[in-house]
Amino acid sequence: MGRAVRATPGPREATGSTRGSAGSAGPRRLPETAAVLEIRRAVRAWAGEYLAANAAVAVGLSGGADSLALTAAAVVEIGDVDALIVDHRLQDGSAQVAADAAAAALALGCRSARVLAVDVGTEGGLEAAARTARYLALDAARDGAPVLLGHTLDDQAETVLLGLARGSGGRSIQGMAAYAEPWGRPLLGIRRATTRQMCADLGRTPHEDPHNLSPEFTRVRLRTEALPLLEDVLGGGVAPALARTAEQLREDGALLDVLADELLEAARVPGAAGDEVALSIETLATAPAALRRRAIRSWLLESGAKALTDRHLRAVDALVTAWRGQGGVAVGGGSPDTRLVAAREHGRLTLRGYDRCPRE
Repeated sequence: MGRAVRATPGPREATGSTRGSAGSAGPRRLPETAAVLEIRRAVRAWAGEYLAANAAVAVGLSGGADSLALTAAAVVEIGDVDALIVDHRLQDGSAQVAADAAAAALALGCRSARVLAVDVGTEGGLEAAARTARYLALDAARDGAPVLLGHTLDDQAETVLLGLARGSGGRSIQGMAAYAEPWGRPLLGIRRATTRQMCADLGRTPHEDPHNLSPEFTRVRLRTEALPLLEDVLGGGVAPALARTAEQLREDGALLDVLADELLEAARVPGAAGDEVALSIETLATAPAALRRRAIRSWLLESGAKALTDRHLRAVDALVTAWRGQGGVAVGGGSPDTRLVAAREHGRLTLRGYDRCPRE
């Protein structure tokens, strides 16, 4: 359960947005500096494209510069904003940091602020486990509203570089989408320096998370070592170029996904068991590789496969295009007692669960 704080209803400043009615008495006038106006325009554009009129939003607020700037702009441009503050409880004093962020949210005009204390596991390392706990908590607390996140252009560039390192295809370097329900990211075109400047313009001191400077985290090293080096070697402009690449790949990927869905529907055939959905080898084999692998990926995921890697996908694809009598391909998913295996059977690509061998 989170700790909720709600602002006292009051009048809304005339300088605010016309998108909805405000429910808090916090200050609404923001200084018209270059940073403030740039971030307000970004939030306004995002809301105009993705948000219904008079809809409320939640904002994932850490107390850092990016989320503080986003919150201030969202209150003015959108209106009804609820702040959700996740306390990971990984550092001494984290409860006070969360409480300070909640107070800042109300001062900025949010209609409520709620602190969500979470337990962070260990799976995938601390960075991944904290992210998982954070998103689960935000999703559970959003009450059906979209959740705005303060990811910036710099975060996008880091995400693209991480995707390149994984080498798992174009999908992994498409970066973060401006809206992938329920997550909204209005600041993907805004530099991190701009959010910090906006906080300075508002007279607010953002929280500096020590983890953001810890070299034990891959993303921190990208931010503090790899990207500055690339900027120096390539003469600047690297982060915007990476972000543009991600945007172009998302546009291309959206079209390919539509075409792959059409291929998948055309390839569906009844399985041998009658209650399973298989795919026609002939239909898949005659399709372009990019569409075929996308269709296979979608089919595997909808059939219960999990944590698909490029190696899994190419091995299943080889059952279609390079079959020499090889056996089935085990993919992640199934249950504790069964494993999923993709196989080629009588001109069909099938996916079935098989009992796992008992451990000795």
